[in-house]
Amino acid sequence: MHAMGNIPTGRTITLLGVNHKTTPVEIRECLALRGGYEEALTDLKAIAGEVEHYLLSTCNRVELLFVSNGDALLEERLAGFLFGDAILPEDRQRYSYRYVGAEAVNHLFQVASSLDSLVVGEAQILGQIKEAYRHAAAHQCTGPLLNKLLHKSFSVAKRVRSETGIGSAAVSISSAAVGLAKKIFGRLEEKQVLLIGAGEMAELAAEHLIGQGIGGVMVANRTVERAVELAGRFHGRACSLDDLITQLREVDIVISSTGAAGLILREEEVRPLMRSRRNRPLFFIDIAVPRDLDPALNDIDNVFLYDIDDLSQVVEGNRAEREKEAVTARQIIDEETHKFCRWQEGLAVTPTIAALRRKADDICRRELARTLPKLELNEGDRQRIERLAQSIASKMLYDPLQFLKSPSCRQGDTAKIDMVRTVFGLENNGVSDDDDTSVDPA
Repeated sequence: MHAMGNIPTGRTITLLGVNHKTTPVEIRECLALRGGYEEALTDLKAIAGEVEHYLLSTCNRVELLFVSNGDALLEERLAGFLFGDAILPEDRQRYSYRYVGAEAVNHLFQVASSLDSLVVGEAQILGQIKEAYRHAAAHQCTGPLLNKLLHKSFSVAKRVRSETGIGSAAVSISSAAVGLAKKIFGRLEEKQVLLIGAGEMAELAAEHLIGQGIGGVMVANRTVERAVELAGRFHGRACSLDDLITQLREVDIVISSTGAAGLILREEEVRPLMRSRRNRPLFFIDIAVPRDLDPALNDIDNVFLYDIDDLSQVVEGNRAEREKEAVTARQIIDEETHKFCRWQEGLAVTPTIAALRRKADDICRRELARTLPKLELNEGDRQRIERLAQSIASKMLYDPLQFLKSPSCRQGDTAKIDMVRTVFGLENNGVSDDDDTSVDPA
């Protein structure tokens, strides 16, 4: 990754993109990177040249972030690269979005913090942004300004995660099932799970459980070959549906998602098992429609049954909680956007402020070095005179520094900045307009 170097002033951050909110999937499919980042960034760099740029492509969005001096022709070429034939120029306003300056910064921070995701609060997007950034940096597409902005997006996302509960509530059927299992059992490391059937949601729930360190997986399916295949994915074991009752003696969690027309497990089959299990809790998750499991299972002590409607209620409640947390998250993002934009505005005047302070310090140092040796002073008096000289210089600089920090200068009024440099003779002191002595936006 590039080190933070000199940051050119007067540059504009622009973001072009499409996502699941603005663009139908059939268009997004045409924009997705088929050859990976390497091929796309190589082609993009041939268009962008030395202009800083960064490309993000996920299943729900494709976005191009770049820094320029407002060259409309360059932006049109970049938009043509991004949208190609999938979105004609006359349809771009309808299917895509364009953010400039603070709006672009704010949008990036929202994406990184998962406020703009299909599932608000999901953690995957930040990893996708970091991966895209690694590719862009490796191809030398990003420069000082985008490097700083993207690193800032990582820290903003981390702050949102740590200061809100936006990622804590499960908002998918499979994650809700795992959340309920943790409430029943506490730790899941030693628990065994049995998958009945090979439905997609059952697989997702099993993946979530494995992510929580589940002890082992057993798969029961009408087709044994399919059970063996799925068990292999989870490093587990397979069995036929005929062995279902036997397996219930050993497992702790059962996830059922068959396509059966009727119930495959009834209350009278499970109740006798609880004695041999010594009443160890047994958690059933029925995500089949129509249902696989007898609702009367809930009447058995230490047996817990949740069906698809129960899980959906949990999910909807959690979505509402995430939306509440999103309000706080957006306040954090607005605050961080303001900080970053204030820092960027300050780039225009920072070199002049630094040069002015440096010139005042140099004058004080030279005059003190010339005068103090001629005076017979003790160390205390020397220090008092040095402080006096520094205080006079600071007071003389106060008004010009306040002028440089005024909104017009911070926003890049080069005529006013050049006037200050001329008045104070800063043109030939070896300080370049590209010197970056500013601090990182806090």
